[in-house]
Amino acid sequence: MSDTLAPARTLRIGSIELDAPVVLAPMAGITNTAFRRLCREYGAGLYVSEMITTRALVERNATTMRLITHHESETPRSIQLYGVDPATTEAAVRLLVEEDRADHIDLNFGCPVPKVTRKGGGAALPWKLGLFRDIVTRAARAAGDVPLTVKMRKGIDHGHLTFLDAGRIAEDAGVAAVALHARTAAEFYSGTADWSAIAALKEAVTSIPVLGNGDIWSGEDAVRMMAETGCDGVVVGRGCLGRPWLFGDLARAVGTPDAAHGDPVDATLGFVAQAFRRHAELLVDFFEDEGRGCRDIRKHVAWYFKGYPVGGDTRARLATASSLAEIDEILATLDLDAPYPGAAAEGQRGRAGTPKRPALPDRWLESRDLDAAETSAIAEAELDHSGG
Repeated sequence: MSDTLAPARTLRIGSIELDAPVVLAPMAGITNTAFRRLCREYGAGLYVSEMITTRALVERNATTMRLITHHESETPRSIQLYGVDPATTEAAVRLLVEEDRADHIDLNFGCPVPKVTRKGGGAALPWKLGLFRDIVTRAARAAGDVPLTVKMRKGIDHGHLTFLDAGRIAEDAGVAAVALHARTAAEFYSGTADWSAIAALKEAVTSIPVLGNGDIWSGEDAVRMMAETGCDGVVVGRGCLGRPWLFGDLARAVGTPDAAHGDPVDATLGFVAQAFRRHAELLVDFFEDEGRGCRDIRKHVAWYFKGYPVGGDTRARLATASSLAEIDEILATLDLDAPYPGAAAEGQRGRAGTPKRPALPDRWLESRDLDAAETSAIAEAELDHSGG
């Protein structure tokens, strides 16, 4: 719970002005409408969809069309796209704009998943400068008055950094903001994010906002990142897993007085149980299927109850519950007055992984230009993976 206060700040991304310079990072299987609605109940900011593949969108895949549908309470509506082909990306952006399906569009160039990078997609793509420039330029042109932003990583590894070149190219192409996850693809989510890279990007990109991503676990972290790097806002991913109220803490720490929806929370076990139940309820509403919603909440059990006195048997029951009534019965057995456990509930959440050699197409690093074989390879890169 944050008591550190920074000067109140807003964030303008194109025509969108936010009461807090805070963005929810896309996370596959996590940042659906249900989770976005829950986070929004606690604080202000920009809440981005799960990553949407451009090919699936252009082909109007039924699941994809469902994922880009926002609840009527969501504004501004934000969608992240992942694509490797300039024409397909342009068509996907045009579809969103012409059909009025988004108020903000983000392009992802940060995915470190081997199945993506070995085809030249995700964090591997900005290495090919011409391809990156073509995708971003065409997408920005298609977006028109809808703000288009770019999210990326530092590069492939420490010997093949791309973020400064990519940031300048994106700025020149007319994007509304750039965000940097301050790790390389090789680092995955391991170690400590290199905030000095965010500061370097802020020095290189001067006409649009620069957002920082990596190791934001609390309001204090957001204050410190913005102070140390000069960045204009923060992007939060794993830090909000099982803690949607983090957006209230962030809003109080770096936003305007109206940014946080309510007072600082006293995260007793009862409060956490209530948030968990609300999340399950919203998932049921999202899927329009109680059984499916209750199955989806299972992945969140360990995150919500991290550090709290909830035994293994109880966690296992929550991870197999098939109805809201069953979840209610299990939650009623908890010591709801148990206080916030402090450090045990803080810090890293989600899997960090370990550094690994990025999987890349053959000879990918030999040139920053795209050859014919590589053009063929990246056509297979549009897979549904987390956004990095």
